[in-house]
Amino acid sequence: MFQTLRKYVPVLDWGRSYGREALQNDLMAAVIVTIMLIPQSLAYAMLAGLPPEAGLYASILPIILYAIFGTSRALAVGPVAVVSLMTAAAVGQVAELGTVGYAVAALTLAAMSGAILLGMGLLKLGFLANFLSHPVIAGFITASGILIAASQLKHILGISAGGHTLPEIIGSLVAHLGDVNPITLVIGVSATGFLFWVRKGLKRLLIARGMRPKLAEIAQKAGPVAAVVVTTLAVWALGLSDRGVSIVGAVPQSLPPLTLPSLDFDLLTALFVPALLISVIGFVESISVAQTLAAKKRQRIDPNQELIGLGAANLGAGFTGGYPVTGGFARSVVNYDAGAETPAAGAYTAVGLAIAALALTPLIFFLPTATLAATIIVAVLSLVDFSILKTSWGYSKADFAAVTATILLTLGFGVETGVSAGVILSILLHLYKTSKPHVAEVGLVPGTQHFRNIHRHDVETDSAILTIRIDESLYFPNARFLEDYVLDRVGSASPIRHVVLMCSAVNVIDFSALEALEALNHRLRDMGITLHLSEVKGPVTDRLKRTHFLDDLSGKVFLSQYDAWLALHQAPPPVKVAE
Repeated sequence: MFQTLRKYVPVLDWGRSYGREALQNDLMAAVIVTIMLIPQSLAYAMLAGLPPEAGLYASILPIILYAIFGTSRALAVGPVAVVSLMTAAAVGQVAELGTVGYAVAALTLAAMSGAILLGMGLLKLGFLANFLSHPVIAGFITASGILIAASQLKHILGISAGGHTLPEIIGSLVAHLGDVNPITLVIGVSATGFLFWVRKGLKRLLIARGMRPKLAEIAQKAGPVAAVVVTTLAVWALGLSDRGVSIVGAVPQSLPPLTLPSLDFDLLTALFVPALLISVIGFVESISVAQTLAAKKRQRIDPNQELIGLGAANLGAGFTGGYPVTGGFARSVVNYDAGAETPAAGAYTAVGLAIAALALTPLIFFLPTATLAATIIVAVLSLVDFSILKTSWGYSKADFAAVTATILLTLGFGVETGVSAGVILSILLHLYKTSKPHVAEVGLVPGTQHFRNIHRHDVETDSAILTIRIDESLYFPNARFLEDYVLDRVGSASPIRHVVLMCSAVNVIDFSALEALEALNHRLRDMGITLHLSEVKGPVTDRLKRTHFLDDLSGKVFLSQYDAWLALHQAPPPVKVAE
C-alpha cells in the first residue's frame, strides 16, 4: 500500500532522505528563482490578458502541488510565454478583455487543462506526447515567439493595437504609429536594450572585474528586477504616469484567493479544444525540459506521473485565481544551475512569491507596462530558432515541409490553428514515413551467417531466392506497399522460387497487414512461389498463432535467416498448384 502511495506521491520517496545539505541548496536555488519569477510572472499575466497578480497567483499553489506529485527534481512550474499566449487566444474568443468573465474563463481553462492532464496520467497516456514530432514543436515555438514579441511592441511604443496573427498585429501597429508616446518608447527601448545586455554581457563583465562566478550569475538573473526598480522609480519621481506612460497600477495585496471555475456548459464546450491543446503542448514542453535536466544527474522521470503532477498544478491554478501553467525552460535551467536538489526548492520559491504578493505589490504601482513588455520580448526571442529550417532541409524534406507549414500557419492564422496543424502534421508525417517502409533485398556475407543489403555490400545471392528485410512494423498504412513491392519484384518471367520475409525489425503485424500477407501468400502460391518468414519475434508469432495464417502458409517459419538460406539454397522447385 505504501509503495503504491509513494509511486503517486513522490514527495514520500525523496522526502525521507531530505537533509541539511539539500535544504541549503534548495533555499539558495529558491532565492535566485524567486528574484527571476517576480517580474516574469507579472509580465506573463499581462501577456495572457490578465491582471498582474494572476501571474503571482499562478506561481504559488501550482508550484507546491507539483513539488508533491511531480517526479522532476529541477523542473520549475508556473506561467510560460507560449501557454500565456495560447490562453489569451482561447479566452479572448469567449470573453471580453478586462472583464470578470475573462478572468473566470482563464481559471476555468486552467482547471479543465488540469483535469485533462490528470486523466491522461491516471490512464497512463504519457506516450501520446510522442506523436508530436520535435521539428513541428520547434516550428510552433519559434512562430509563437515571434507572435509574442510582436504583440508586445504596442506596449513599447505606448499605443493601442491588437490582433492574434502576425499580419493583424503588424497592420494594427502601422495604423497607430502616429500615436506613439515618446517617453514610453524611451523607457521600452532602454529596458529592452538593458535586458539584452544583462543576458549577454553582464556576467562576463562582473567576472572580469573579479566577482565570483556564482555571484555574477545571481546578479545576471536579477537583471530584470533592476530594470523594474529603476523604471518604476523614474516613473514615480518624474510623474511620468501623468504624461501618458501606462503603468501597472494597484495590485491586490493578498495571498491567492479561493476561486471556483465556471460550470457553464457553453463555456466548457468552447474551451475544451483549447484546454486539450494547451495540455498537450504544455506537457511536451515540460517533459522535454524535465528529461533533459534529469539526464544530467542520472535521475528518472516518469511521464505518466508528470501528467499527474502537472494536472494537480493546473487544478491548483484554477482554484486560486490563476491560469494554465507548465514547466518553463528558462526558470528550470536557472533552478538546476542554482543547485536545486529536490522539488522542495519549488515549494520554497512559492513561499517567496507569496511573501512578494503580500508585501511587495504596493511597490509596483508605478511599474511601466513597457518594462514588462521588454521582459517578455527578451525572454521569448530566445525561443526563436530558424536554424531548424536549415537543419530539417538538409536532413529530411518532409520534416522541412512540416516545420515550414507550422510556422506559416501559426503566424498567419494564430496559435490555435498553428498547434492544431502541428498535431495533425506530426501524425500525418508519421503515417507518411511508415507508409513506405524501408525494405532491403539481402544476401549472405561470405564467411559469416549475417545478411546485408545487396546494394551496399558484396554478398552471396541465389537467383531462386528473394530475401526481403522489412525495417518497419507492418500495419494498415504500409500493408499494401509490401504486397505490391513483392509482386512487382517477382514478375512473370522471374526465376524466383522462394520469397523469404526477414522480420527481425517487425514488432507488430496488425489485422490489415495480416490480410495483406494472406493475400500475398495465395498470389505467390498460385505463381508457384513459396512464401517463408524468418526471425519472427515471439510476440508477433504468438499473435499469428491465433489465426490460420501459419497453417495456410505455403512455406516455413525459420528461426534465423541463415537457417532459411541453408534450407532453401539450391532446393528443388515446389510443385505448382493446379488451378
